[in-house]
Amino acid sequence: MHALLAAMRERGHADWHGVGWAMAGRLPGIALGVAVVALLPPGPFAVAVALAVLICVGLSLLTWRPTPTPRSLLVAGVASGTFGTAAAIGGPPLAVLYQHAAGPTIRATLAVYFAVGSLVSVGGLALSGQVHGEPALHAALLLPFLFGGFWLSTPLRRFIDGRWMRPAVLIVAVASAIVLFGRALVG
Repeated sequence: MHALLAAMRERGHADWHGVGWAMAGRLPGIALGVAVVALLPPGPFAVAVALAVLICVGLSLLTWRPTPTPRSLLVAGVASGTFGTAAAIGGPPLAVLYQHAAGPTIRATLAVYFAVGSLVSVGGLALSGQVHGEPALHAALLLPFLFGGFWLSTPLRRFIDGRWMRPAVLIVAVASAIVLFGRALVG
């Protein structure tokens, strides 16, 4: 839902070419993610995903300057589809590629990608019998907070654009990895 709202708000800034390449990778990534959910214990996979995200962020701070090329978008799409479907952390692979882009481009591109990709991921999980009613109800109960946060973000997003955008992208990626790592340790 948030991705749809953000895609509509920033619709003129999306990198549609990049979304296409990333989605081409996400589809096989979703299949891998569904297989991971069905076949592997979630804890060790979550730790591996968290470590992969932290390593990529670290490398991008030191020597690696990732850019959204067709090949890198395809690979990031596979990683995002797998990580997002199996561990609920599909954003960092694509966000790291776009970390040097302008704020509206990052937000719009990721929003379009996740609006489409999330629907496909949920569909894949539903077909494999991995979607259950109680989590869907919990998600529905959070919708008022989602709308409130989205409404608050509209005037605040201009403060993060510019020189603060890249640090924000990397901080969110690291925070996501840390939360995933924590969940793996607790779960």
